Parts: sequence; structure tokens; C-alpha cells
Amino acid sequence: LGVYPSAPLDEFLADSLVSYGSLTEEEAAQIPQEDRLLSARMDRINAFNSALKRRCDFHNNNNNNNNCSSSNSSSKDGKNGGGNENGKGKNSGSGSVVRYDSVRITDLDTLRIVKEEAGFVRFEVERQLGRALHLHGTVDHDALSDGNVVSGNFYSAQPYGVIDGVDFMYTGYPRRFEVDKIHQVLQSNDVVLLTPLGSSPSGEIFNVNTEHLAACVAGSLKAAKVIYFTNHGTAFREKNTNKLVQNLKLSDAKNVLEYNNIIINNSKGFATIQHDANLTPEVVEAFVKTGWSIAALEKGVKRAHIIAPINGALLQELYTRDGSGTLISRDIYEGIRNANVNDVAGIYELIEPLVSAGYLVNRPKNVLEKDIASYYVFTRDNLIIACAQLKLFENGYAEIGCMVVKKEYRSQGRGDAMLSFLERLSVMCDCPNVFVLSTQTMEWFVEHGYKAVEVDKLPPSRKKVYNYQRRSKIYMKHIKNIRDLDAAELWWNR
Repeated sequence: LGVYPSAPLDEFLADSLVSYGSLTEEEAAQIPQEDRLLSARMDRINAFNSALKRRCDFHNNNNNNNNCSSSNSSSKDGKNGGGNENGKGKNSGSGSVVRYDSVRITDLDTLRIVKEEAGFVRFEVERQLGRALHLHGTVDHDALSDGNVVSGNFYSAQPYGVIDGVDFMYTGYPRRFEVDKIHQVLQSNDVVLLTPLGSSPSGEIFNVNTEHLAACVAGSLKAAKVIYFTNHGTAFREKNTNKLVQNLKLSDAKNVLEYNNIIINNSKGFATIQHDANLTPEVVEAFVKTGWSIAALEKGVKRAHIIAPINGALLQELYTRDGSGTLISRDIYEGIRNANVNDVAGIYELIEPLVSAGYLVNRPKNVLEKDIASYYVFTRDNLIIACAQLKLFENGYAEIGCMVVKKEYRSQGRGDAMLSFLERLSVMCDCPNVFVLSTQTMEWFVEHGYKAVEVDKLPPSRKKVYNYQRRSKIYMKHIKNIRDLDAAELWWNR
């Protein structure tokens, strides 16, 4: 159901504290009794598994007695004998389908158990957060009034219905979110807690996939980030170096899923995995989490993180340059490419008004054509809407110049994207020191992390050709890591 931890919280908590040396074994044994309540969940888990097994066995027996010939014929055709005709169903035995692709089929008994567990987890989360606020309040007595945990009917759901002859019964997917109400709660410094139980306008309750729910609500809120934890700690690594893949662009993530024959249904929220893929559950989980990350990004979220459930992973991912997991981001650079001689006229037309106004140095068409290999253009429907030049110098220095965005496309993140693209390119060319010369747009570069420097800071070859009559101001930025650029992109005005 996606709500059970791998071990009771009391055992995990005690083991973690002891292993990190914060508590002795005797002190760990003195953890308040209220923290051990989660161990009682194992009884409910076992009861649920037993009930599910009995129900599946009952259906299996019926299918074996009544549909033996059809099952045998399906097996001969190479299909899943107990699944549906598309081979997409997953069985707990040889007959009854309890999942279709990655989605659980929720009957009335399962829905009752989901209600019980969702309610239990909700109050446990509220209790733990409430205690944290109380502990913080020992230092600041007003802390309790500064934040709270709020849960309620912040979204409505609708049923899956019947797909390929499979009735999903009480399984549903998000229909609409109360975005304004959620924003009101967040503006009050409160935390919004959503459960996988969504109600329809008619009052029916549906079991909603939690990863799909997270992707949808994050997209509706236009969130900066959505974070997914894996159960098994699976991560993407480079084949040759075995290094963790820290960043994936949206197009790359899509290509990974396509290569492995995995399809994510964005509208209803389920993954289609080919049965001949021979993927382990750990790998499937990582791919499915990637699919939900893609869904969130396509709905407007800026970043998606996939991290392992280990101590400190979240803090490391959010507050260190290297992170702990994999970050997936939208293709903000789509449309940027190297310029060619066919772009000279378009670049000239774009920069000419700023040259006439004295903002840019004059660049005749023959000069543009000569240096065209160092120019990059941002196109939309074959129209050049932005351009910039990148020059590489000795000692790891690079200059970004002639950056212009067409007037109609300003304040839409085009300039941000072009600047970040060239900064990334500079780092890839072993030029972490990037500088610009400007007479009018200094503040914009300062907002992007550039600092004013003197002429002496320029590389020798660039210093020789500096125009002392124009007296352009020089701004420089040292880029330590690509992750720095990833973090900066979150603040762009898009």
C-alpha cells in the first residue's frame, strides 16, 4: 500500500541512535512507550497479508475450476495465464489480478484497510511534528504558534473505472486540487498533509497512488521541488566509473524509460512495464520513481529529486553541492544551439537596435560571419529570439558577450537559460572563471552571482585588447560545481 516502513519505527530509531553514538543501549531502551506504538502495526500488516492471501486463494480456486481452458490457452499464446489478455495484470497467485501494471485494484475490504492505515499514519505524522514543535518551543515559546500540521479535503478524486476489461473498483486518481486553500495554509507557515484517500463530489472514497498524488499537487502548486524516496536505495550510476549520476535532464530521463520499455500514464498515474524486461524489483522501483518525476516536471515543477532512505540523505541532497541522489530537471535549454553562417542576418537584426543605442559594440556582418563559431542562438519556431557569444581564454577563463534577448521574449527566463547554458559550457571546457563586460546591464549580472573586478583580473590576452575609452565594467564569477548552477536555476523568473 506504500505506507509500511521496512521495520517498526521503535527498532529503527533505537538502532540508529545507538549506531551513531548518540545514545547508549541502556538509554535507547528508555525511549518513551508512546514511540513504540508503531510496532503494533506489524499485527495489522500480517492480518492484511493473511486476508489478502485467503481472498486470492479463493478466487484462484474459482478460476482454476471454471476457467481452466481459457487459462491454458492464454499460456500457450505466451501470455500471462492469470492476467488479462494484454498480459498487463499482476497476480498474487495463478489467478486473481490484484494489480494492473503498477496500480493496485482496490476492493471494499482493501479500501477499509487503507482507511485504517492512512488514518494511523496521518496521526503519527501529526504527533511527531507536534512534538518537534513543542521541543523547539522550549527555546522559543512562540514556536508553537508559528507552525502546525493541517490535513483535510484539499483535493478530490475520481475512479479509474474499467481499463481493458479490468474493474479498478475503489482505485482512483486526482481530479482537482484546492490550490487557493493550500496556499492559504502555507502562507500561515503551516504544513499541509495529504493522504492517499480522495473523495469524489458524490462522497465516494478512492485509493490514490501516492507518487502520482505528489506529482499532481506539486504541479498544481508550481512547486520548486518534489522529492521521492526509494524503498531499496536504488540509484543511477555511470557504467564506466560507477559514479552516482547526479543530474538528468528531462529528455535524458525519458530516453532511459523508453530504452527500458517503461511507459508512464500521466493522466491516471500508472506505469506500464514489459514483462520480458527481466528487471529486478529494485530497478523497477527506480524507473517508476523516475516516471513520476517526469510527470511532475511536465506539470510545471522545476526540479525532482530521487534519494535513498538513509540517515542524512535529505539534508545532504538539499544542502550540499554533490547531493546524495539524482536530480532531474526540465529541458530549459531546449532551442539553444551553435550558430552557423545562415544565422548571421538574424543575429545582426537582433543586436542592431542595441548597437545603435550604444549598449553593444558594433559588430558588422563580416565580423559576425568570421566569429560565428563562438556564437549561440536561442530559437523558437526557427526564429532567433536570443543570442550570445562565448570566448575561451588561457588559464581557465571564459568571456560571455553580445547577450541579447528579443524584446517580446524578455522576463520569460530566456536570458537566464542562455547565461546558464554558456556557464555550463565553460565549466565543461575547464574554464570555471567566467567574466562579462557591460556598460548598462551590470545589476542583472550581479543578481546572477557576478562580482565587480578590476582590469588586472582579466586573462593577459584579454587585458591587452581591453577598450579603456569605452571603460566597460568587468564582472566575474567562479563556478565551483555544476550543482551550483542547478541550485541557482530555482530562482529564475520564468
